[in-house]
Amino acid sequence: MAAIGMVGMSLAEGWQVFARYVLNDSPGWTEPLTLLFMTTTALMGAAVAVRREMHFRFIALAQVAPPRVQAALNAFARLVVLAIGAALAIWGWDLMADNWSIAMPGTELPEGLNYLPLSLGGALIALFAAERLVVPLPTPDHMVVED
Repeated sequence: MAAIGMVGMSLAEGWQVFARYVLNDSPGWTEPLTLLFMTTTALMGAAVAVRREMHFRFIALAQVAPPRVQAALNAFARLVVLAIGAALAIWGWDLMADNWSIAMPGTELPEGLNYLPLSLGGALIALFAAERLVVPLPTPDHMVVED
């Protein structure tokens, strides 16, 4: 999905540049569509990062803690990410439903479509965080500090 978003964003912006400078006729649909693709790319990429445990986090304390504390801190971090993903999914869905009947400027697409990636990405983030609670990735040897 993230790759499709990147390709779509590139095609829409490419058409915008071509239409503006070659055809001298800028289409109004390229900007809202590009923003939709960008949101899709960002949220799907964030979900992949959560699944691979490559997302932004503070690990300095966990690296110097004893193994049991490391495990507890990692579980807590995964619970926080799960909660954030669930909030994104729920509130994204509400925003999508509330804005579905409004037309996106420059297109005939519903404005609520802009919030669909937020809802789906949030759901995937929550799902992958829950997966990491049950099946954590093995910690590389160079990241574990032995006592």
